Amino acid sequence: MGSSSELTYRGHDDETPIPTTTTTTTTTTKLLDSYSPKPHKQWLPLSSVSRPMRYILREQRLVFILIGIVLATLFFTIIPSSNTPKRFNYDPIIPDPYFPSESTRMVHRVVYENKGGFGVGGKVPLGLKRKGLRIVVTGGAGFVGSHLVDRLMARGDSVIVVDNFFTGRKENVMHHFGNPRFELIRHDVVEPLLLEVDQIYHLACPASPVHYKFNPVKTIISFSSSVYKTNVVGTLNMLGLAKRVGARFLLTSTSEVYGDPLQHPQVETYWGNVNPIGVRSCYDEGKRTAETLTMDYHRGAGVEVRIARIFNTYGPRMCIDDGRVVSNFVAQALRKEPLTVYGDGKQTRSFQYVSDLVEGLMRLMEGEHVGPFNLGNPGEFTMLELAQVVQETIDPNAKIEFRPNTEDDPHKRKPDISKAKELLNWEPTVPLRKGLPLMVSDFRQRVFGDHSESGSASDNTKSTA
Repeated sequence: MGSSSELTYRGHDDETPIPTTTTTTTTTTKLLDSYSPKPHKQWLPLSSVSRPMRYILREQRLVFILIGIVLATLFFTIIPSSNTPKRFNYDPIIPDPYFPSESTRMVHRVVYENKGGFGVGGKVPLGLKRKGLRIVVTGGAGFVGSHLVDRLMARGDSVIVVDNFFTGRKENVMHHFGNPRFELIRHDVVEPLLLEVDQIYHLACPASPVHYKFNPVKTIISFSSSVYKTNVVGTLNMLGLAKRVGARFLLTSTSEVYGDPLQHPQVETYWGNVNPIGVRSCYDEGKRTAETLTMDYHRGAGVEVRIARIFNTYGPRMCIDDGRVVSNFVAQALRKEPLTVYGDGKQTRSFQYVSDLVEGLMRLMEGEHVGPFNLGNPGEFTMLELAQVVQETIDPNAKIEFRPNTEDDPHKRKPDISKAKELLNWEPTVPLRKGLPLMVSDFRQRVFGDHSESGSASDNTKSTA
């Protein structure tokens, strides 16, 4: 054959042959004419994205997801959310002997409207309602504690009262039963307690000589309801709670930390003159230790703390027979008994009405100063002068009877409240002759209207005056 060849289709005779001859060049041309390129895949517009990025998006989707997760993790780590819930550390022992690192602590700083009108803290803009706080008051069924609860409830806060009723009375807070913002827990603070709160007012402690001198050995070593145990272990437990939930903690200390003072009046920088082995030392030294623990938690764990040193306080709901001078004189005058004055009656005390004290405690808690702060009325009275005021108020014919003085009884007691005036803008406003009749009215109703309470030592307060 030559340069070209002819292929002949041989079919049946009745069919027309189909010529199929062609050259190599003709065949190639036909194949090219019949080929159409594969259409391009349609992707999202990425004209502004570089080729490596298009490659990652198209072929390496897993890499892109991992990169997104890493970026999100870094963002939420560097910029933590303001709504992070509180975390609790469920340790078997409360409180821990060692403090957590700075990164594990949560500190709540609350700025809120002051409805009492005492000018501490920020004001809520018009149209915005103040958010109520969740507050625990240990000893909240006692004298000072129950008045504090009244103020906090009236302000719109949610209040949890913790009390073992050793000296407190359920009747002091019964008027709040049924209020959804009020809770009452029967509990001894020497046992651990876990609550989610913003503030802790720690008032739990028997304060009157009748209670803390009844059995001084038990007071020191007893496991249940003792002054020393309450002051030390109870304070440790409440400080541990404050550390865990980031709550602000207020300790109600006492003027007894000054002992029988050699400085008059007493300022907060005075270290006191306390007999560590006297009959009152279980209370005096217990409160001094509680102040030490409070400051150690403040310095070592960064807990926000406040310390108030309370001077003699009086008012409704005091225990009628608790051994304190004001309640003794009022109860004796109402019962037509002689007013018992110990010693020569020249010892001096300062007496503040309970509403003034509650105001000072709330300002201290809401302020930005740790303290300690003296909270008391600088108006000074001798015991004889106090007896005369009670005579004028209740019975001008009441007799005065002198008895031997008690051991370690301070000769003078008067607070210097310059620090509270300057930093808290606080000072007492109710004089003795105005506040005493209010207390007398309450005592008269309880002595003559409900004899079941007249001689009960369980009506006592948890004031630390």
